[in-house]
Amino acid sequence: MMSDKSDKPLIQHSKETYGDDFNAHLLEQYKLYVQSADNVSARRIASNRYLLTVSVTLLALYGVDLVGIDQRLVSQIAPGIGLVVSLVWWLIIRSHKHLNRIKFEIINELEQHLPATLFACEWQKLEQGQGRFYIPFTKIEPWVPIVFLAIHAMLYILHILGVPDCLLDL
Repeated sequence: MMSDKSDKPLIQHSKETYGDDFNAHLLEQYKLYVQSADNVSARRIASNRYLLTVSVTLLALYGVDLVGIDQRLVSQIAPGIGLVVSLVWWLIIRSHKHLNRIKFEIINELEQHLPATLFACEWQKLEQGQGRFYIPFTKIEPWVPIVFLAIHAMLYILHILGVPDCLLDL
């Protein structure tokens, strides 16, 4: 495990010390690493879909009269589970965001040894996410679990105040 960014350089060998396969192996490592960044994004999307489904299902339980289950029990348990799910969801998003940030720093550094710097050029054209027309998904995405957290917190508070019980009796 590296304790500091500067412990080891990204490129460990020069073409002269590595041999004739240096460029081919560097390109292959670059492709594999870009794929690993894409895989992190795919896992992130899958996590978001799953946790969105769980969150919406918990909210839907408020409107469904489940046979054999006291609706008041649902209004006690669902918000607590929703709060935990929302918090875990936010932490997962944050973790993926940091992992991808590091991966793209490494990709940009690797590109310095390749003929074109595609990711760096794209990010420059997008004004590093500060432009008028592009808002990075990583700035929007964390708000989704925060909104669900707020909804579940509101439902929990309403339950404590007894408001859902009144609404259920209507």
